[in-house]
Amino acid sequence: MKRKMAQASLDNLKKGVRFTPERAAIYGKTYHEKSVETKKRKRSVADFCAKLSQAKVTEPEIRAELAAFDIEDENMTVSAAIANKLRYKSIVEGDLGAIRTFTDLAEQGSIGEEPPLPNVDMALQTAKANYFDQIDPSFYMIAAKALNHGYTHFDVRGGRGSGKSSWASLTVIRILMEHPEVHALVLRKVAKTLRSSVYAQYRWAIEKLGVQDYWEEKKSPLELIYKPTGQKIMFRGVDDPTKIKSIKTSFGYIGITHFEEKDQFAGRAEIDSILQSTMRGGEKFWNFETYNPPRSRDNWANRDSLEKKENRIQHASSYLDLEHPEWLGEAFLEEAESLKQRDEKRYRHEYLGEPVGLGGNVFENLEERRITDEEMRHFDRICQGVDWGWFPDPYAFIRVHYDRARETIYILDELYGNRMSNEETARWIREHGYDQTETVCDSAEKKSIADYRSLGVNAKTAVKGPSSVEYGMKWLQNRTIVIDRERTPHAWEEFSNYQFDQNDRGEWISGYPDRNNHLIDAMRYAMEKISSKYRSQA
Repeated sequence: MKRKMAQASLDNLKKGVRFTPERAAIYGKTYHEKSVETKKRKRSVADFCAKLSQAKVTEPEIRAELAAFDIEDENMTVSAAIANKLRYKSIVEGDLGAIRTFTDLAEQGSIGEEPPLPNVDMALQTAKANYFDQIDPSFYMIAAKALNHGYTHFDVRGGRGSGKSSWASLTVIRILMEHPEVHALVLRKVAKTLRSSVYAQYRWAIEKLGVQDYWEEKKSPLELIYKPTGQKIMFRGVDDPTKIKSIKTSFGYIGITHFEEKDQFAGRAEIDSILQSTMRGGEKFWNFETYNPPRSRDNWANRDSLEKKENRIQHASSYLDLEHPEWLGEAFLEEAESLKQRDEKRYRHEYLGEPVGLGGNVFENLEERRITDEEMRHFDRICQGVDWGWFPDPYAFIRVHYDRARETIYILDELYGNRMSNEETARWIREHGYDQTETVCDSAEKKSIADYRSLGVNAKTAVKGPSSVEYGMKWLQNRTIVIDRERTPHAWEEFSNYQFDQNDRGEWISGYPDRNNHLIDAMRYAMEKISSKYRSQA
């Protein structure tokens, strides 16, 4: 019903007509049925034209003309005949249109090879026909608002599997294809995370809309180009805000912005500053802000979502709101239910998108208590990690046990200090009997890793990769961490005092500060293989 009403509402707004809900529902059903019929008809025609262009020519006169140009029998197709006709009209009749078409085809190397790309109208009709089939009905109402430019700003938040990123990418692509003067700018806080996250998400959306033949993928700079018009979806990081201000388009204007993982930005002021640079020179603008609500209720993004603002619509969802939960897969649903039984608070944050924490502490899951020797005798899932340092940054080694059943990490031992040579730290590891346990080390120090191996330490290189810090930290945040202050005083100091940064307004900012976190980084490396499973499901 939501879908029917949304589609009817969409058409009513275009026509300036206000329908009753009952009439809108009937109209929406009729529109959808006609849309499906039109979609099938257009696809049939398009398939027929594609096949016809490669069909063999049978007329003797045309075959003789093609043979004069050494066109072999298997290549005597309708496409080749059209190319020959364009040649004749260009040379004999001086037809300017034919000359331009012939020249364009020759430069593209496509004469006689394949039918030309269907026109922009057919591309748009394909996207429209597929759009509502690819978004969950829980997004139909906000979709209608976006397609009809009912608002400029769209604040969309939700837990894992809520469908928000899928909806945003599908909607941005359709709006761009409907407005040939508009370009889109997709932003994340850190540039190196773009390719494996939003860029991949948009490529998925293009395929789901059935228009992949109309889009070109460009890797440097990271862009998706709509071939019929040259419009672009540009992907940029905000590591250097000055680069955003320098973005120019050869025509039209940047009418769409999408801030993915909004909470990672440094506050409302940073986003508004970017919008002041991009929202220029056009008539209509759309700004999408999507994110998983941070754990802390005091995070600026959570506080911002509570404010009512003119020309902004908000949408909150979780996987429970989906009318098609089967799209997520059985494994996803089973994992969600399992977490709900094990840790309801964490389930509410991860899957329902609820800010369940207080204040600015990154680790609200610490348990400070004595770890007995008797307990340690039963620990068998041992992990070790190293974060290299000299001065002023210290060297940091950590040894932990992971209880998978209870999702609890026990910190067992540490080595922490300045101006410690590789020989000295390797000797300490051997003397404590830790040398045969795999030790995952920061990959930045290849020579130090080689030194450790030559000194008898079972050293491995951390894989890292895009978004490894973010995913590794989230994984640690969602496990209980038991720390014995007497055994590991430096670990207690780091974990208990590690806080999010604040902006100029005193609001907490998502993102993990890169200071006073050496044993924290060592633990991320130590748990890398285990946490990678979580990363694959995020």
